[in-house]
Amino acid sequence: MRARADAAPGPVPQRGNGVGVLRWLRRLIVGSALMGVVLVGGTAFRVWQVARIDDYSTADAIVVLGAAQYSGTPSSVFEARLDQAYRLFRLGVAPRVITVGGKQEGDLYTEAASGKNYLQSRGVPSDKILAVETGSDTLRSIEAVATAMQARDMNSAVLVSDPWHSLRTRTMARDEGLDAWTAPTRTGPAVYTRESQAHGIARETGALLWYQLTHFAADFAYTAGQ
Repeated sequence: MRARADAAPGPVPQRGNGVGVLRWLRRLIVGSALMGVVLVGGTAFRVWQVARIDDYSTADAIVVLGAAQYSGTPSSVFEARLDQAYRLFRLGVAPRVITVGGKQEGDLYTEAASGKNYLQSRGVPSDKILAVETGSDTLRSIEAVATAMQARDMNSAVLVSDPWHSLRTRTMARDEGLDAWTAPTRTGPAVYTRESQAHGIARETGALLWYQLTHFAADFAYTAGQ
């Protein structure tokens, strides 16, 4: 009678290391993508949320962020901001208006000077307007305003720009040591259409994320009609 031999167990299949690495990489990629979506979406929501704020608390100064001007005539974007600053001044929100912005090569006027001239033409006294004639982007403009204000013992400002620009300007101003809040314009090309609003939110979301990451400026071209 032939003895029955116990069958030897076969080798246990081993999962290759490559499979585990691929699974880990997939999880890393999916997790990073989800984090990116949350970060961008959350920032866009904050841009939209702060754009809706109108804070008319009294301040040392009303600061108007510059925009394009043509031979001393403010563009429609800039004019809308200046009109809002004029309304705030007439309401007594602050005793002084600060216009800020330099000029492009070949320009005869700075943005700050053209803004000051416009406000004077509407009846704001010259000695109540400070033109800070420097700044080629938002960050440099805010830095120049902060320096000018601190030299005059002013530290609170209500910032006037387009609604979607509010969060970034406020963030930069506070980083420069100013007590700052916003009361943006509600007129002009920045708010005319759904398309311009969506473009503004997208543009400012990218610019704010770049600033928070690098603390460098990132002013993208404005495409709404001016």
